[in-house]
Amino acid sequence: MQELPGTISNSKILIMGYGRIGKLLAHKLYGLHADIYISARRHEDLAWIEAYGYTGLTYGEIEPHLNKFDVIFNTVPSLLLDENRLKKVKSDCVIIDLASNPGGVDFNAARNLGRNVIWALSLPGKYAPSTAGKILAKTVKIIIEEELAKKEEDLS
Repeated sequence: MQELPGTISNSKILIMGYGRIGKLLAHKLYGLHADIYISARRHEDLAWIEAYGYTGLTYGEIEPHLNKFDVIFNTVPSLLLDENRLKKVKSDCVIIDLASNPGGVDFNAARNLGRNVIWALSLPGKYAPSTAGKILAKTVKIIIEEELAKKEEDLS
């Protein structure tokens, strides 16, 4: 929020990707009254995006809209914001790449175009390691329990 000239409220925000991070991010930003657009590739995801009150876009549909966003979050670890798309982004838009390596933004092109890009890898582990560790431990426990239940089911 400190990178924005205004508040999240009423800002136009694009979230690229509707996986775990994209879903949680959309929910949190919706609570801050942002105008949320989400790009996804699966039709099922697009249906859920619309059902939750967000605007859904396929990746092929985002280009004509890139000049309207105040913030773009990328959660997809594949190059989606290449030089051509970055040229269409507003010069004062904040781009935050949350994806794991290699990220989804052409960082060299962004720098050359003067775009404000923040590559925010491993945020939970960096800024809330105790909470991140507890969540990770809980998730691993659930996965192990599910796998054990599946094996027991296969044996019976």
